[in-house]
Amino acid sequence: MEILKVSSKSKPNSVAGAIAGVVREQGCVELQSVGAGASNQALKAIAIARGYLTPTGIDLYCCPAFMNAKIEGEDRTALKIIVGPRPVV
Repeated sequence: MEILKVSSKSKPNSVAGAIAGVVREQGCVELQSVGAGASNQALKAIAIARGYLTPTGIDLYCCPAFMNAKIEGEDRTALKIIVGPRPVV
């Protein structure tokens, strides 16, 4: 599964395009973010990606979880969001 790391400076439209591309090609993608700003950008990107994919018959689900990440030698708590396809209802 491909991992996309999202920061507070990530552009949601760019991340959404990456999400849509990976979901079309591989089925699922994992987003990782540390901090409120990065998590906000990740969630906005998921909402935008839904808009890209829904007209093609693909809706998205997401499953959030916490994980430990080592950043610059420091242990940090990160948000991990698994995003995958489901049929449009």
